[in-house]
Amino acid sequence: MVEPTETGILAGTAEELYGPLNDVERKNAPPRFWLQGDVELLRRGQRVAVVGSRSPSPAGQQRAAQLARKLASEAITVVSGLALGIDTIAHRTAMAAGGRTIAVLGTPLDECQPRQNAGLQEQIGHDHLLVSQFPPGHPVLRSNFPRRNRTMALVCHASVIVEAGESSGTLSQGWEALRLGRPLFLLKSVVDNPDLNWPREMLEYGAFVLADFEELLDLLPAADLPVEALAF
Repeated sequence: MVEPTETGILAGTAEELYGPLNDVERKNAPPRFWLQGDVELLRRGQRVAVVGSRSPSPAGQQRAAQLARKLASEAITVVSGLALGIDTIAHRTAMAAGGRTIAVLGTPLDECQPRQNAGLQEQIGHDHLLVSQFPPGHPVLRSNFPRRNRTMALVCHASVIVEAGESSGTLSQGWEALRLGRPLFLLKSVVDNPDLNWPREMLEYGAFVLADFEELLDLLPAADLPVEALAF
């Protein structure tokens, strides 16, 4: 049963949050989640991850903001990882546009990384939703963040990579989305970049090129994935 901990944070297992998981989902699913904020955001509507580089180009920043704004206008929850760059833009733009956002953290809920986003994390936890697979007191390790990205792929109906280099941690989310059979979209600007190899590799495994927002809406799965209501 999903219930408050001593700190007032909600905690529950993956199966309590989502109902029975299939073997593919269960492989990388965290055994437990810690939640702070509006848990209804995991019970209703569609969720799309907007992720990418911590040091995006000016054009990448504009594309991330445009995408988050359009998702918010369609009442689609914008999910990201609270990192600098694309993640921060996605969260802030969604909120500024009157939409909803979920931050999936690579830290426990009582920690923040990067420190610059402490205020943003507090705001999301108060008005939207924070999700972590790491219990309070868990060390903040480098390995937390690719694990966070795989979890983000699990809790979203689809993922969009806005901009990312060859060694970006964002790629772990792309590969996990493909493994789960969830739609993965790569912006056309990324696919057209001759200096990158990973977009072509992901396209070979079923990723979609996103040149027009309507394409995402057409391919986005319905909100009624087999996700059961949370129990309290």
